[in-house]
Amino acid sequence: MRELPRPGVLAIPTANLSSPVVDQRRALEALAAEVVACRACPRLVEWRERVGREKRAAFRDEDYWARPVPGFGDPEARVCLVGLAPAAHGGNRTGRMFTGDRSGHFLYAALWRTGFANQPQSTHRGDGLVLTGAWITAPVRCAPPANKPTPAERDRCRPFLERELALLPEVRVFVALGQFGFQAVCDVLGIRPRPRFSHGAVAETPDGRYLLASFHVSQQNTFTGRLTPEMLDAVLGQARALAGLPRPATPT
Repeated sequence: MRELPRPGVLAIPTANLSSPVVDQRRALEALAAEVVACRACPRLVEWRERVGREKRAAFRDEDYWARPVPGFGDPEARVCLVGLAPAAHGGNRTGRMFTGDRSGHFLYAALWRTGFANQPQSTHRGDGLVLTGAWITAPVRCAPPANKPTPAERDRCRPFLERELALLPEVRVFVALGQFGFQAVCDVLGIRPRPRFSHGAVAETPDGRYLLASFHVSQQNTFTGRLTPEMLDAVLGQARALAGLPRPATPT
């Protein structure tokens, strides 16, 4: 059996190998490896692999990832962004959340403008993107047909999200990109009653953290003007403030 490529989420220093920080990063790496190897949902396995074989014409010369996609970012993040699932020809192709498609271009430009990313675009896993103060994940780790996972698929994937959030103890603010991610975070963090989803809504978690809502960065929202760069920047700026992060310098 061919060995799966390492997800490459974190770099673990060689010094102080028994420190809590190193233990946390090893745990995140181990979780990422479990995510990548998962085959629990037959419908999603069949779809992600079929997309990887048939490909989109623009990417016909590329090797698709075609596996579950782990979360990634800064292990000391104070802000965690939660989407829906990898895109069939985005994350399912590149192996990194919101990477290689127009939704990702919109999101990473906003993260760059608001001080969370070192560059405004992400096209592949080795493109030099670094997140500071932010982590990106999703409730469902495989690309679903029509971007619609079933409730059973969502529930099978939920333990990954629960374990991942538990391994990010510095997170103070969750930013849900879309209603699906909003509901998933409410369920995992025990926010009851579940608040109504609306762009810009703010909810407090039982342990005193915050959940912010944003329309998803899908083309249906960004191409129609339902979600503008200014609207997303405002949500991310509010997330920085609630997380106690300093205002970023103006990108140059």
